[in-house]
Amino acid sequence: MLNATLVSTDLPFPLRVRGKVRDVYDLGDALLMVATDRVSAFDVVMPDPVPRKGEVLTLISAWWFARTADRVPNHVLSIDPDHIAARYPALAPHRASWARRGMLVRKLEPFPVECVVRGYLSGSAWKEYRESGTLAGEPMPPGLRESDRLETPLFSPATKAESGHDENIPFARMKEIVGAQAAERLRDASMTLYERGREMAAHAGIIIADTKFEFGRDGDGTIRVMDEMLTPDSSRFWPADRYQPGRGQPSLDKQPLRDWLEELTARGAWNKAPPGPALPPEVVDETSRRYRDAFRRLTGMDLDDFPLRDPGAAG
Repeated sequence: MLNATLVSTDLPFPLRVRGKVRDVYDLGDALLMVATDRVSAFDVVMPDPVPRKGEVLTLISAWWFARTADRVPNHVLSIDPDHIAARYPALAPHRASWARRGMLVRKLEPFPVECVVRGYLSGSAWKEYRESGTLAGEPMPPGLRESDRLETPLFSPATKAESGHDENIPFARMKEIVGAQAAERLRDASMTLYERGREMAAHAGIIIADTKFEFGRDGDGTIRVMDEMLTPDSSRFWPADRYQPGRGQPSLDKQPLRDWLEELTARGAWNKAPPGPALPPEVVDETSRRYRDAFRRLTGMDLDDFPLRDPGAAG
């Protein structure tokens, strides 16, 4: 049985990067991405982990990758712990720290942009619109309310910041960064994935208000979606039966954590800079519950029942 929480890993391979949530190891011919239970908000890693969050992120991503591979290639090689341990025997003694959280993936050359798709006006998009009537500097129709559904989903790229906050940029700027042809292919792939995800989530009673994708290019030039996909970390999930425009929405992601931190900031008790504050147990518990609830709603399974088949074997 896995530990209830995993804050950090120490595996016998070179650590390529320790991100806000994932520890990525270089296995030579592939990478192992391990989603820990670390949680970040406002680009700050909090000191307290969220139980089972890493499992949710890895397995929801695997579920989505399997169901969109016919439209957009992805980077997944395997999520099966038996297969991974057999291929890399040095990992076997450490299985408890990476099984169900680890994803074996191709090595790609990442594009230095976040590909954000917004179907609803929320979060930083609502803040910018309220202040200037724009999104990433582009004019938007007047009279929109918070959480309004956008008539057409909007592609809203952002720079990938090494530290601090990502910055929304116009599509023209994205073309300058990655080239016009690549920018158009990334935009089209992002919109395709969002539309597929939005349609499937709707059947589970979930609105995907917005989400972000990351892409990379492999050795033969194929563009693949990578990292995570349509998870509670990379997306804003709303229960459809509680949706009401004109206000903020209840959520199935880490919104309870964001809301608590916003209240702390409003009181002058935190300035959204590291280090993050210690989290109350009730905030941790509610955040964990929402991650697991999102998983159950989407997949129709409890977390412990998810089969660790490889994504190509989607049912």
